[in-house]
Amino acid sequence: MPTLLKCTPILHVDAIEPCLPFWTERLGFQVTVQIAAGEALGFAILAKDGVEVMYQTRAAAARELGDPGRVPETRGTMLFIEVDDIAAVEQALAGIHQHAPRRLTFYGAEELFVYEPGGNLVGFAQMRGA
Repeated sequence: MPTLLKCTPILHVDAIEPCLPFWTERLGFQVTVQIAAGEALGFAILAKDGVEVMYQTRAAAARELGDPGRVPETRGTMLFIEVDDIAAVEQALAGIHQHAPRRLTFYGAEELFVYEPGGNLVGFAQMRGA
């Protein structure tokens, strides 16, 4: 069996630019790669503390694949990110509409879920005792 080295989500969105401040300004991510597609971004990579998120516009994916019908419909993607301080995340995301109130789960995590500007659900969880 091969060794798995990394797993990075690629979120397909209509526009990347509205999504960047969610990660950079509120959560401290850095944009490590930006690739233009005409006047706008077509692809971007953001990273922080070993966590990486990629964005690609649906139009850029269609151009890359040469067939708009081959671009997977990915609405409904959900990210789950473990953090060491859920209160700090909640403060950083003040004003962002929460999908559900912060809660304690049956498996011992305090969780908070929000939608990022591209429409993808992002969950943050702090395990009890962490």
